[in-house]
Amino acid sequence: MLSFKRTSSLLNTLTGVLSLTIAGNAAAQANYPEKPIRFIVPYPPAGATDITARIVGRTISQNVGQQVLIDNRGGAAGNIGTDIAAKAAPDGYTVLYTLSSHTINPVLFAKLPFDVDKDFAPVTLVATIPQILVSHPSLPVNNIKDLIALAKNKPGALAYATAGTGSPGHLAGELFKLRTHTDLIHVPYKGGGPAVADLLGGQVPLLFVSIPAVLQYTKIGRLKAFGVSTLKRSGSAPEIPTIAEAGIPGFDVPSWLGALVPAKTPPAVVTRLHQEFVKALQAPEVKEAFFAQGADAVGNTPAEFDALIKMELKKWAKLIKDSGMKPD
Repeated sequence: MLSFKRTSSLLNTLTGVLSLTIAGNAAAQANYPEKPIRFIVPYPPAGATDITARIVGRTISQNVGQQVLIDNRGGAAGNIGTDIAAKAAPDGYTVLYTLSSHTINPVLFAKLPFDVDKDFAPVTLVATIPQILVSHPSLPVNNIKDLIALAKNKPGALAYATAGTGSPGHLAGELFKLRTHTDLIHVPYKGGGPAVADLLGGQVPLLFVSIPAVLQYTKIGRLKAFGVSTLKRSGSAPEIPTIAEAGIPGFDVPSWLGALVPAKTPPAVVTRLHQEFVKALQAPEVKEAFFAQGADAVGNTPAEFDALIKMELKKWAKLIKDSGMKPD
């Protein structure tokens, strides 16, 4: 048995270590940030993830007095940028700003160089954002029912583009095929921006993508909108029906944008980052800018965001199994 003196000595040591840790965390929070913060966006410029990252990053930069740098690292369905973020120093100066493919890729891809559960600490759910099904104006249909009929008359002839394999748009497209018993060809791009560019140019006829990437084009008639992927219409485009009400009852593929940091980032720094995100997301100009893009600002707690991630990992596993989705 340990002597009283040795026990007291151990307790004193542990107390000292705990005090130093608490003091260190407090100091880290008090001094943070002391240099620019990098947002790794695992998709190319001009997509929804990039657009909203720049909106919220600009306000955080103004509030903390440090630059927020947007670092687009597209490729491999978002996995390249996500891996870079996972291996970054856990000091709060690298933030993964991503979308809900974060909970899709671990189910879709057999081997990833990172672990969503172990390698990241959630900061906040930034926004919810519906996917939207749009087409080039030359497609000779104007509603979901006619699109389904066209797809059935030409099995394997129609293609739909997405921001990439494992993206929320990919899930929406595969659910569309599953529910309508149609044969559409998936064409994955390395982000929403390149996919939109090819759709506008007529290289692909259909696109499932986050609404901010195309809303401006639907409003001026350069693209036709068939429906949004959520059960509720988008407040920024209430004239566009949901896919559920347009012909596929119960169709629901919600998506989101969120911020995470590498695991082992000091809790005090995560707390400060969370505070700055929430402060920015509550700013009227940010809310309005998000709303204009079809995104609803959120700003929940790290624990709430973590619960959402865990829930979606299970939810998407079932859909991927039922649809037979495979990496392209």
